[in-house]
Formats: sequence, C-alpha cells, structure tokens
Amino acid sequence: MKYYIIAGELSGDLHASYLIKELKKQDKDAVFRGFGGDKMKQAGCQIAKHINELAFMGFVQVLTHIRAVLGNIKACKKDILAYQPDVVIFIDYPGFNLRIAQWTNQQRIKAFYYISPTVWAWKKSRMKQINRTTERLYVILPFEKAFYARHRFGVEYFGSPLIEEIADFRNAKASNDKSQWDYNTEEWSFDTAKASAAAPKGYVVLLPGSRKQEIKDMLPMMLRLADNYQQFHFIIAGVSNLEPSFYDKIIGERNVEVVYNQTYNLLSQAQAAIVTSGTATLETALFRVPQVVCYKADAISYRIARSLANVKYISLVNLILDKPAVTELIQNDFSYERLADEFELIAYDNDNRERMKADYDTIISLLGQTDASSKIAEHMSALLKH
Repeated sequence: MKYYIIAGELSGDLHASYLIKELKKQDKDAVFRGFGGDKMKQAGCQIAKHINELAFMGFVQVLTHIRAVLGNIKACKKDILAYQPDVVIFIDYPGFNLRIAQWTNQQRIKAFYYISPTVWAWKKSRMKQINRTTERLYVILPFEKAFYARHRFGVEYFGSPLIEEIADFRNAKASNDKSQWDYNTEEWSFDTAKASAAAPKGYVVLLPGSRKQEIKDMLPMMLRLADNYQQFHFIIAGVSNLEPSFYDKIIGERNVEVVYNQTYNLLSQAQAAIVTSGTATLETALFRVPQVVCYKADAISYRIARSLANVKYISLVNLILDKPAVTELIQNDFSYERLADEFELIAYDNDNRERMKADYDTIISLLGQTDASSKIAEHMSALLKH
C-alpha cells in the first residue's frame, strides 16, 4: 500500500517516524512518500519537500511568505497526484494540512488526520472541516477526546506517542545503544567534574523553539539569565536545520553552548529549563524537569491570537492538568524581572520543585502506556483493509 504523509514541524516529523515504523509491521508492502524531515527519512519515507522549507509561524510571517506557502501547497498537490497514494496521513500542521485535506477530499483520496489541531483553543469551525474531509482523527492528549465528545465528534485516542519516544530514548541510553536513538551529532553528556567546577548548581536547558522567528523572539531574554546566574551552566537545545552562525549572533560573547538535536539527552540531566510554549513543555514535564514556560510573538499576531483564543492556559502541562502547575510568562509578562523571579523558584525552592514534579507524575499517569503508535497503526491498517 502507498502512504503519503505530511508533517511540517520537528515534533510532527518525530511522531510520523514512529507511525511509519509501526505501519511497516502491519503492511509488509508499505511504501512512503511525503513532506517531512530527517526522522521520517530515516524511518524509510521518501521526502518530497523537507520541513526546513515549511516552518513559517505567526500571522505576519505567513503573510510575508505567502508566495512560498502557496507554492508549497501547489507542489504538494502535484506530488500527491503523481504518487497516487492509497491514503494521505496529515500530521498536525493545520494551516497547511487542512488546505490539502479539502483538496484530497475533492479528489476522493482517503485521508486520516493524526494529532489534532488546537481547535479546543480556537477556530472550532475546523472541527467540521476535519470531519468532512478526513476519515478519522487521532488525538494524543486526554482532554481532547472529552472536548470532541462534548461537540458530538468521535475521535480515536490511544495515548501519547511521547511516552514511547521517551521510553525508547531511556532504554537506548541505558544500554548505550546509539543506533536506537540517532542524535545526528557527537553525543553530549553530563560532565560531573566540569559541572562542579564551573557550574556547581548544575545545568539549565534553554528551549527557545525550532523556528527562526520564535528563537529570535525568545532566546535573547532567556540568555540574560546566563549573565546573572553564573553558578549554573546554560545550554541551548539547538536544531540542526538552523546554521550555527544564527545562534552565535544571538549568543554573542556569552559562555553558552548550543547542543544540536539532543533535547532528550539534555533534559535527562537538567536541573531546570526555560521553555518556549509548544510540545517541548510536555517533553520537559515527562523528564520531570522544573520549568518556566514563555511565549512572545509580534504584536499583531498576538492581538489576533488573543482575540480568537478560548483557553485559560497555553502550555500543554497546564492544559492537561487544568490548573497553573507551571508558570506561563506570555507577551508583556515575559520580562527579565518576571523571568528571573520565576527561575529562582524552579532553581532554588525545593518545595516548589517537588510540587511541580508531583504534578508531572499525574500527567505521566494520564498519558497511557508505551504503545500508542502501534495501536494507531493497527487501527489505520484495519480501516484501510475494509
């Protein structure tokens, strides 16, 4: 069977790679093509266009790159027609994927949607569009199933693939089997001697995002902590699709290193983390690392987003627990004074740190077992056989 998969961001690329591996177990004749990244390619998918060419964020940036966006949509439709897949699987990335889904529906091409767009936060009208244009929607967060049920929309929920992805990382690290978790770079590891001499309080991971614009918006403020808390060693979780010179320009003369494509390795040894809102907030929680969540966008994009949003929180941690388990510094609240105050709470206040870890444990218990991708692949395969 021929599968066409579209993922537009790094997290979607990782989730898709796990799905590809599991679909291969269900379908020995499976072949894959699509829009995606290095993880999908390693799993055996032929990449028609790399995610490096797709990552635009915010209303303003999308508008300023509208010709590229429309060009990518046109190229995707053309590629799908040439490939003639048995099914198209959309992975999150709604601004792009919902346009393609409307078209595949017109072409009478079977389609599944894996990982729900954030319709529970805004644009609830997209629910009807997903229902009309795809055969099944697979969600990965526990509150999403209840949300859709309230709107009389049936979805499939088998747990979060992050649980198995992190479990695989830990198993590979414990057995020192790098082939099971490709870091793409020379392995970075916690240096006890270096830590005690240069950073007696340990390592703090900065996760500013994976796209240029969000990193430009977030990282300069995060780096100010390195100027004033030199008892910690600050490390940036970098992504290899961005050139080192891009990070170097923002870092300047600071003694802060960038470690590429090893977010899980960094989080497994971190004392604390400063995280841009997104999937990384949940990943940080699953590693039980105390965190401060931050978000800032250009003023126009933020005002539009606030006018449309219908949620109390922006971090997945707080959304899952339905309470402010981690502090969110959004837009004007993302000042250095607030960031420093909140950093001290997660770095020095043991009671606060333990409370946060207890909340993380609740999330871990809610997200299910380590076989979400397998169950989703089984469900998709059963549908495709009928």
